[in-house]
Amino acid sequence: MKFLNIWKDILQYFTIQWQKKLIKNISYALISIVTIILLFYFVYWRAPVDFPLGSMYTVDQGTGLNKTASQLQKMNIIRSEFWFKSALVLFGGPKGLIAGDYVLPSRLNVFKLAFRLSHGDYKLVPVRITVPEGHTTFEIADLLIQKLPKINKTEFIKKSAEFEGYLFPDTYYFLPNSNIQTVIEAMRKNFEHKIIELDEAIRTFDRPLEDIIKMASIVEKEARKMETRQIVAGILWERIALDMPLQVDVSFKYINGKVTKDLSLEDLKVDSLYNSYLYKGLPPTPISNPSLDSILATVTPIETDYLFFLTGRDGIMHYASTYATHLINKELFLD
Repeated sequence: MKFLNIWKDILQYFTIQWQKKLIKNISYALISIVTIILLFYFVYWRAPVDFPLGSMYTVDQGTGLNKTASQLQKMNIIRSEFWFKSALVLFGGPKGLIAGDYVLPSRLNVFKLAFRLSHGDYKLVPVRITVPEGHTTFEIADLLIQKLPKINKTEFIKKSAEFEGYLFPDTYYFLPNSNIQTVIEAMRKNFEHKIIELDEAIRTFDRPLEDIIKMASIVEKEARKMETRQIVAGILWERIALDMPLQVDVSFKYINGKVTKDLSLEDLKVDSLYNSYLYKGLPPTPISNPSLDSILATVTPIETDYLFFLTGRDGIMHYASTYATHLINKELFLD
C-alpha cells in the first residue's frame, strides 16, 4: 500500500511538471503567433500611412485582379499586392472583383478593402453641396472638387462656361461618383424649373432672357435687399437707354478677381469686354449665377432720377442723380 502511494505521488509530480511545461509551451506558441500576426498586420495588412482618405477608386468592368492590385498599391491604398489578392480570393471566391465606384471615407486594412470590393459595398451616400447665390462657375468648381472626386476643376470651368448665369444657386444632393455632366444638367434643370415662377414678369418686361440674366448677374453682386436691387436695376437699365457705360466694379472680379477696394486706375483701363468702363452695354456673358430674387428685381425695376450708386463703408447704398453728387458720396462714404 505504501509503495502504491509513492507511485501515485511520483505520477502526480510528473503530471504537474508535464502540465506546467505544456502550458509554458502553449504560452510561447501563442505569444509567437500574436507577434507574427502583429508583425504581418503592421507590415502588410494595415492601411498605408498616406492612405487617400475621402478619395474614390473605380473598378472598371473586366479589370483583372493583378492590374487592380498593382493600381491599389501605387495609389497607397494597400501595402501588399500578394495579401490583397489572397484576401480577395478568400472573400470573393469565384466572384472576384465587382465593378463600380468605391468611396474611401476611412482607412481600410487589406481584408476590409478586399471584402468591400468583392461584395460591391460602394458606400455611395449622397453628399450635400450648397451653391451660394451669385457664385461664378469658378467658385462653384471650388465647392465641387471638395466633395466630388470625379470632378476636375479645370474641366468643369471649361464645360460650364457657356452656362454661366444659368446654374441655379441652391442646395443639391449628389452621389460621390457624380461627373461634370450630371452636375451641370442638375443645375440647369433646376434653373429651368425655378424660372417658370417668373414667366409672366419676364414676358411683361419684354427683353430677351439672355439680357435679363446678364443684368441680374450684375444686380446680384451689387445689392442684397430686394428694394435696393430694384433701384439698382432701374439705374442700370436707364444707363443703357441713355447709351451710358454701366461702370460697375463687380465685373472686375470676373476679369482679374479684384473687388472695388482693390481696384486701381490702371485696372479701369484693362481692355476686356467685361470692363463696363470701356465698353457700353451688357457684358458678353453673365458674371455670376443670380438668385431668383435678383432676376425678379431685374424685370421689376424701380424708376428713379438716379444715375449713380455706391455701397459705402457703412454697408448702405447711396444714390446720386449727377456725377458731382456721386463724387461727394465717394468722399463721404468711401474715402
